[in-house]
Amino acid sequence: MKYMGSKSRIAKYILPIILRDRKLDQWYVEPFVGGANIIDKVSGNRIGSDIDEYLIEALKLIRDCPESLPKNNTETNEQIYKEIKKYCENKGLRGYYGYALSYGGKLFGGFCRDKIGKRDYVNESYRNAIKQSDKLKGVELICCSYDELKIPNDSIIYCDPPYAETTKYKNDIDHIKFWNWVREKNKKHKVFISEYSAPNDFICVWSKEICSSLTQNRGGKRGVEKLFVHKTSYNN
Repeated sequence: MKYMGSKSRIAKYILPIILRDRKLDQWYVEPFVGGANIIDKVSGNRIGSDIDEYLIEALKLIRDCPESLPKNNTETNEQIYKEIKKYCENKGLRGYYGYALSYGGKLFGGFCRDKIGKRDYVNESYRNAIKQSDKLKGVELICCSYDELKIPNDSIIYCDPPYAETTKYKNDIDHIKFWNWVREKNKKHKVFISEYSAPNDFICVWSKEICSSLTQNRGGKRGVEKLFVHKTSYNN
Protein backbone atom coordinates (compact mmCIF):
# COMPACT_ATOMS: atom_id res chain seq x y z
CA MET A 1 0.00 0.00 0.00
CA LYS A 2 1.19 3.48 -0.79
CA TYR A 3 2.65 5.08 2.32
CA MET A 4 4.81 8.12 3.00
CA GLY A 5 8.39 6.98 3.54
CA SER A 6 7.80 3.57 1.96
CA LYS A 7 10.92 1.43 1.59
CA SER A 8 9.60 -0.54 -1.40
CA ARG A 9 12.29 0.91 -3.67
CA ILE A 10 15.12 -0.32 -1.47
CA ALA A 11 13.66 -3.69 -0.43
CA LYS A 12 15.80 -5.56 -2.96
CA TYR A 13 18.93 -4.08 -1.37
CA ILE A 14 18.21 -4.37 2.34
CA LEU A 15 16.27 -7.64 2.61
CA PRO A 16 19.22 -9.84 1.56
CA ILE A 17 21.20 -8.23 4.39
CA ILE A 18 18.42 -8.48 6.95
CA LEU A 19 17.49 -12.08 6.10
CA ARG A 20 21.00 -13.39 5.37
CA ASP A 21 21.28 -15.47 8.54
CA ARG A 22 17.59 -16.14 9.14
CA LYS A 23 16.95 -19.52 10.74
CA LEU A 24 14.20 -21.97 9.91
CA ASP A 25 10.88 -20.78 11.41
CA GLN A 26 12.54 -17.67 12.88
CA TRP A 27 10.11 -14.79 13.25
CA TYR A 28 10.48 -11.63 11.19
CA VAL A 29 8.98 -8.62 12.98
CA GLU A 30 8.28 -5.04 11.90
CA PRO A 31 7.14 -2.74 14.74
CA PHE A 32 6.63 0.12 12.22
CA VAL A 33 5.02 -1.81 9.38
CA GLY A 34 3.75 1.24 7.48
CA GLY A 35 2.31 0.26 4.11
CA ALA A 36 3.71 -3.29 4.50
CA ASN A 37 5.93 -2.79 1.46
CA ILE A 38 8.86 -4.67 3.01
CA ILE A 39 7.09 -7.38 5.00
CA ASP A 40 5.07 -8.39 1.93
CA LYS A 41 8.34 -9.50 0.33
CA VAL A 42 9.26 -11.79 3.24
CA SER A 43 7.99 -15.34 3.71
CA GLY A 44 7.49 -17.47 6.82
CA ASN A 45 6.54 -16.31 10.30
CA ARG A 46 5.81 -12.58 10.25
CA ILE A 47 4.43 -9.92 12.56
CA GLY A 48 3.64 -6.40 11.39
CA SER A 49 2.52 -3.78 13.87
CA ASP A 50 1.84 -0.06 14.01
CA ILE A 51 0.29 2.33 16.50
CA ASP A 52 -2.10 3.69 13.85
CA GLU A 53 -5.28 1.62 14.06
CA TYR A 54 -6.60 2.93 10.73
CA LEU A 55 -3.41 1.82 8.99
CA ILE A 56 -3.55 -1.66 10.50
CA GLU A 57 -7.24 -2.04 9.68
CA ALA A 58 -6.56 -0.93 6.09
CA LEU A 59 -3.88 -3.59 5.76
CA LYS A 60 -6.27 -6.20 7.14
CA LEU A 61 -8.83 -5.10 4.57
CA ILE A 62 -6.25 -5.47 1.78
CA ARG A 63 -5.19 -8.86 3.14
CA ASP A 64 -8.64 -10.31 3.68
CA CYS A 65 -11.09 -8.53 1.38
CA PRO A 66 -9.44 -6.41 -1.33
CA GLU A 67 -12.39 -6.93 -3.71
CA SER A 68 -14.48 -4.63 -1.49
CA LEU A 69 -12.28 -1.60 -2.29
CA PRO A 70 -13.23 1.00 -4.93
CA LYS A 71 -11.98 -0.28 -8.28
CA ASN A 72 -11.69 2.92 -10.34
CA ASN A 73 -12.52 6.61 -10.37
CA THR A 74 -16.12 5.94 -11.38
CA GLU A 75 -16.72 4.26 -8.01
CA THR A 76 -15.37 7.07 -5.85
CA ASN A 77 -14.30 10.70 -6.08
CA GLU A 78 -12.81 13.58 -4.14
CA GLN A 79 -16.11 14.45 -2.46
CA ILE A 80 -16.41 10.91 -1.05
CA TYR A 81 -12.77 11.13 0.00
CA LYS A 82 -13.52 14.33 1.97
CA GLU A 83 -16.60 12.79 3.58
CA ILE A 84 -14.64 9.71 4.66
CA LYS A 85 -11.93 11.97 6.05
CA LYS A 86 -14.53 13.60 8.31
CA TYR A 87 -16.09 10.32 9.43
CA CYS A 88 -16.25 6.68 8.41
CA GLU A 89 -17.42 3.89 10.70
CA ASN A 90 -15.35 1.36 8.74
CA LYS A 91 -11.82 1.96 10.07
CA GLY A 92 -10.20 -0.14 7.38
CA LEU A 93 -11.88 1.79 4.58
CA ARG A 94 -11.02 5.11 6.22
CA GLY A 95 -7.40 4.03 6.50
CA TYR A 96 -7.34 2.91 2.88
CA TYR A 97 -8.73 6.22 1.64
CA GLY A 98 -6.45 8.12 3.99
CA TYR A 99 -3.25 6.50 2.74
CA ALA A 100 -3.72 4.63 -0.54
CA LEU A 101 -5.82 7.35 -2.21
CA SER A 102 -3.80 10.31 -0.92
CA TYR A 103 -0.97 12.19 -2.57
CA GLY A 104 2.39 10.68 -1.64
CA GLY A 105 0.80 8.21 0.77
CA LYS A 106 0.54 10.92 3.42
CA LEU A 107 -2.52 10.50 5.65
CA PHE A 108 -5.30 12.52 4.00
CA GLY A 109 -2.69 14.62 2.24
CA GLY A 110 -5.07 15.40 -0.62
CA PHE A 111 -6.99 13.21 -3.06
CA CYS A 112 -4.76 11.69 -5.75
CA ARG A 113 -5.37 13.11 -9.21
CA ASP A 114 -3.42 14.52 -12.10
CA LYS A 115 -3.86 17.97 -13.60
CA ILE A 116 -5.68 16.80 -16.73
CA GLY A 117 -7.77 14.08 -15.10
CA LYS A 118 -6.64 11.16 -17.23
CA ARG A 119 -4.76 9.06 -14.71
CA ASP A 120 -6.91 6.71 -12.64
CA TYR A 121 -5.13 6.58 -9.28
CA VAL A 122 -8.06 4.73 -7.72
CA ASN A 123 -7.63 1.84 -10.14
CA GLU A 124 -3.85 1.85 -9.64
CA SER A 125 -4.35 1.57 -5.88
CA TYR A 126 -6.92 -1.17 -6.32
CA ARG A 127 -4.63 -3.23 -8.55
CA ASN A 128 -1.80 -2.77 -6.06
CA ALA A 129 -4.10 -3.95 -3.26
CA ILE A 130 -5.06 -7.06 -5.21
CA LYS A 131 -1.39 -7.88 -5.82
CA GLN A 132 -0.42 -7.24 -2.22
CA SER A 133 -3.30 -9.21 -0.72
CA ASP A 134 -1.83 -12.68 -1.27
CA LYS A 135 1.58 -11.50 -0.05
CA LEU A 136 0.03 -10.47 3.27
CA LYS A 137 -1.65 -13.81 3.89
CA GLY A 138 -0.31 -15.23 7.14
CA VAL A 139 1.04 -11.93 8.45
CA GLU A 140 -0.08 -11.16 12.01
CA LEU A 141 -1.18 -7.52 11.93
CA ILE A 142 -1.26 -5.87 15.34
CA CYS A 143 -2.13 -2.35 16.46
CA CYS A 144 0.14 -1.21 19.28
CA SER A 145 3.13 0.97 20.08
CA TYR A 146 6.52 -0.50 19.16
CA ASP A 147 7.54 -0.69 22.81
CA GLU A 148 4.39 -2.64 23.75
CA LEU A 149 4.70 -5.26 21.03
CA LYS A 150 5.25 -8.82 22.25
CA ILE A 151 8.09 -10.20 20.15
CA PRO A 152 8.86 -13.94 19.95
CA ASN A 153 12.26 -15.01 21.25
CA ASP A 154 15.24 -14.71 18.93
CA SER A 155 13.44 -12.75 16.23
CA ILE A 156 14.72 -10.65 13.37
CA ILE A 157 13.40 -7.13 13.91
CA TYR A 158 13.35 -4.50 11.17
CA CYS A 159 12.52 -0.98 12.29
CA ASP A 160 11.51 1.83 9.96
CA PRO A 161 10.50 4.50 12.48
CA PRO A 162 9.45 8.07 11.69
CA TYR A 163 12.79 9.69 10.86
CA ALA A 164 14.17 12.40 13.11
CA GLU A 165 14.09 15.92 11.64
CA THR A 166 11.90 15.02 8.65
CA THR A 167 8.23 15.41 7.68
CA LYS A 168 6.24 14.56 10.79
CA TYR A 169 3.90 11.60 10.80
CA LYS A 170 0.63 11.40 12.70
CA ASN A 171 2.34 9.34 15.39
CA ASP A 172 5.84 10.65 16.00
CA ILE A 173 8.15 9.08 18.59
CA ASP A 174 10.69 9.97 21.24
CA HIS A 175 13.87 9.09 19.37
CA ILE A 176 16.08 8.82 22.45
CA LYS A 177 13.62 6.36 23.95
CA PHE A 178 13.48 4.47 20.67
CA TRP A 179 17.27 3.94 20.41
CA ASN A 180 17.37 2.78 24.02
CA TRP A 181 14.62 0.29 23.21
CA VAL A 182 16.65 -0.97 20.24
CA ARG A 183 19.70 -1.47 22.47
CA GLU A 184 17.63 -3.52 24.89
CA LYS A 185 16.00 -5.64 22.17
CA ASN A 186 19.37 -6.25 20.54
CA LYS A 187 20.36 -8.35 23.55
CA LYS A 188 17.90 -11.10 22.56
CA HIS A 189 17.17 -10.38 18.91
CA LYS A 190 18.86 -9.22 15.71
CA VAL A 191 17.71 -5.66 15.07
CA PHE A 192 18.05 -3.61 11.87
CA ILE A 193 17.07 0.05 11.61
CA SER A 194 16.41 2.30 8.63
CA GLU A 195 17.32 5.94 9.28
CA TYR A 196 19.41 8.79 7.91
CA SER A 197 21.60 8.79 11.02
CA ALA A 198 22.08 6.86 14.26
CA PRO A 199 23.88 7.16 17.62
CA ASN A 200 27.62 6.45 17.70
CA ASP A 201 27.24 2.88 18.96
CA PHE A 202 25.42 1.87 15.75
CA ILE A 203 27.11 0.90 12.49
CA CYS A 204 25.85 1.57 8.97
CA VAL A 205 25.85 -1.69 6.97
CA TRP A 206 24.25 -0.28 3.80
CA SER A 207 23.50 3.12 2.25
CA LYS A 208 22.10 4.55 -0.98
CA GLU A 209 21.02 8.00 -2.18
CA ILE A 210 17.27 8.06 -2.79
CA CYS A 211 14.97 10.80 -4.07
CA SER A 212 12.07 11.60 -1.76
CA SER A 213 8.84 9.89 -2.84
CA LEU A 214 7.04 13.21 -2.32
CA THR A 215 9.26 15.07 -4.79
CA GLN A 216 10.74 12.44 -7.10
CA ASN A 217 8.79 13.67 -10.13
CA ARG A 218 10.02 17.23 -9.65
CA GLY A 219 13.72 16.58 -9.24
CA GLY A 220 13.34 17.31 -5.56
CA LYS A 221 14.95 16.54 -2.26
CA ARG A 222 17.35 13.62 -2.04
CA GLY A 223 18.56 11.79 1.03
CA VAL A 224 20.92 8.94 1.83
CA GLU A 225 18.95 5.98 3.13
CA LYS A 226 20.96 3.89 5.58
CA LEU A 227 20.58 0.57 7.35
CA PHE A 228 22.07 0.29 10.85
CA VAL A 229 22.84 -2.43 13.36
CA HIS A 230 24.20 -2.11 16.86
CA LYS A 231 27.98 -2.51 17.07
CA THR A 232 27.60 -5.65 19.20
CA SER A 233 25.76 -7.34 16.31
CA TYR A 234 28.13 -6.26 13.55
CA ASN A 235 29.45 -9.34 11.71
CA ASN A 236 27.82 -11.63 14.30
